Amino acid sequence: MTEQKSLQSPVQGAQVVGRVALLLRLVGRKPDGTSLSGLVRESGLTRPTVHRLLTSLAAEGLLEHDSAAGKWVLGPEIFLLGSVAAARFPMEDLARPSLRRLAAETGESAFFSIRRGNETVCVLREEGSFPVRSFVLHEGVRFPLGVASAGTAIMAFLPPEEQEALLADWDMHAGDFAAGHTADVVRANLESTRLAGYSVNPGLVLEGSWGMGAAVFDQQGRPAWALSLTGIEPRFRPDRQDVLGKLLLEEAHRMTAKLQG
Repeated sequence: MTEQKSLQSPVQGAQVVGRVALLLRLVGRKPDGTSLSGLVRESGLTRPTVHRLLTSLAAEGLLEHDSAAGKWVLGPEIFLLGSVAAARFPMEDLARPSLRRLAAETGESAFFSIRRGNETVCVLREEGSFPVRSFVLHEGVRFPLGVASAGTAIMAFLPPEEQEALLADWDMHAGDFAAGHTADVVRANLESTRLAGYSVNPGLVLEGSWGMGAAVFDQQGRPAWALSLTGIEPRFRPDRQDVLGKLLLEEAHRMTAKLQG
């Protein structure tokens, strides 16, 4: 019996860690917090399990419960851990100059996203001068690869077998975004991105909110990050896309050169 328990414990422990990580990611997607019912629905876990894990995370300072709003938000311990981790990943120093140039030259909001598994996560933002903005993208927002401009720019330059693996189970991968991002639409977007070098999201996430992105490559030549611009549709008309795409590619190439050099 003891041997059986010792064999089962690592599996059970790994399952708990996986569930904790899932809940932290789900809470982190929305700066204003997520309700218990929302976390139950999005995680697929039972309500008692979710409540128990949330309570334990709150006791460690990793989460907090906003009783007035009835929502769970990231706690102060997450900020402290992130501050320490940031020293190991100095992407702020590499990406911020490119974001500032893009925002200054275009007037649009500029973003830097990283690939995490089969998702992209927005980690940096620089506001442009144009007074009307799109608020679809902000720090902490996650999208499946192939969704939105950053995810499309990255997925387009993955090896074909990786792309096909995602497309083979596309509805499950895209989740809530599958309706606006059908497999056929995504395939067409990936092809046009490979041809142009940059991606265009024609309001597929939110009608009227457009975006463009360009991939940044790591030392192995794999797309690991992306620069993007977002704004309202009139600012991304075809006659301006060439200009915006050229600026995105210039900054993406500049960052790639620094990372590879």
